[in-house]
Amino acid sequence: MYSHSRHRASAGCLKLLALITSLPHRVRTSGSMKSATSFLLGAALATAFFLLYTSVRRDLGDGQARSAPPRWTQQKVEDSVRARPNNPEAIKGKKNVVTSTDGGGRDGSSSSVQQKRQQIAMPSQQQQKEKPQQDLADLLRRAATADRTVLMTALNEAWAAPGSFLDLFLESFQHGENTAYLVRHLLVVAMDQKAFDRCNAVHPFCYWFRVEGMDFAAEQKYMKGDYLEMMWNRNRFQQTILELGYTFLFTDVDILWFRDPFPRISPAAQLVMSSDFFVGDPNSVGNYPNGGLLYVRSCGATIGFYKHWQSSRERFPGMHEQYVFDKIVKEGVPPHLGTKVQFLDTNYFGGFCQHGKDLGKVCTMHANCCVGLDNKLFDLKNVLQDWKTYKARVAAGNTDHFTWRVPGRCIH
Repeated sequence: MYSHSRHRASAGCLKLLALITSLPHRVRTSGSMKSATSFLLGAALATAFFLLYTSVRRDLGDGQARSAPPRWTQQKVEDSVRARPNNPEAIKGKKNVVTSTDGGGRDGSSSSVQQKRQQIAMPSQQQQKEKPQQDLADLLRRAATADRTVLMTALNEAWAAPGSFLDLFLESFQHGENTAYLVRHLLVVAMDQKAFDRCNAVHPFCYWFRVEGMDFAAEQKYMKGDYLEMMWNRNRFQQTILELGYTFLFTDVDILWFRDPFPRISPAAQLVMSSDFFVGDPNSVGNYPNGGLLYVRSCGATIGFYKHWQSSRERFPGMHEQYVFDKIVKEGVPPHLGTKVQFLDTNYFGGFCQHGKDLGKVCTMHANCCVGLDNKLFDLKNVLQDWKTYKARVAAGNTDHFTWRVPGRCIH
């Protein structure tokens, strides 16, 4: 390219020289004009070399003819400059925006250029505010035991508030016998944003279970408001855990934990639910089921049962999942499913409805048969204090009979 520039410069120089040499011989050779002719000849040569130099330099990259690099290259250079610790713009905290390509100046003096830059920058700012979609399978993998079992609970903002059920629930594991390890395998399912944020502040494994168009943040009173949808969505989420190949032990967050439950659950068990009232036979459909404590092993029989459970909701409109469970179990589990349903003994897995009185055997205490969060929390705090007192007495060698303080607001 620059050879053409040299050609143009040489041509200009030759034209100038030809003009000079065409002067009449008498002018060029006269004594008075000899000095002037020499001067003009030198000026022409200097001009030719100057034109040749500037033309070549422009084509080599120092002039306006240089082509611009790609936009991503410009952006990369700008980003690297801004990222330098001593860069004044970085110190001032100026925001980096994508450079406009509509012909505006680099400083964005045009109002249309400024507006376009703002529009380009806004989506990235919005994306920074939004939380990324969680990977449930990865969360389960990290929380589960070696045999793919997780302990799981669910809560909303009302149950997760500081000083409320979540704190008391987690504290109980620290004071129980061989229960501290269970927290390392606990998945907390948050039903709203604030519960999710609160969980992340106190526990490593938190999952935000979003339900479009539903708000589960407030206290869900029994059979009122969004209570039914919250319970049925929780039930469907449990089915998802099974379908992902994980066994779970679900616990309500208003249950306190005092001993490891797994020695009391048969390895061959498929589906075992706690009871409000236990009739003495774990296989009897006469037990009064309570889904607050529920062990389910992941297998085809239990996944099939959950599908049957969900589809049966249509036959009992307006009823919660525990009611429908009781009905379909009493009807008889369809033989082709092959699901074995059992119930937990309240002497070990008790609650305010019915509980064992021997603290040397009890595994859990559930705030069931109790209405109102304040009443539940009041009695559970007393229960945890009773447990601490019992452990202190045993540690001191006092093995005299000791049981719960009753009656409370709900416990009796």
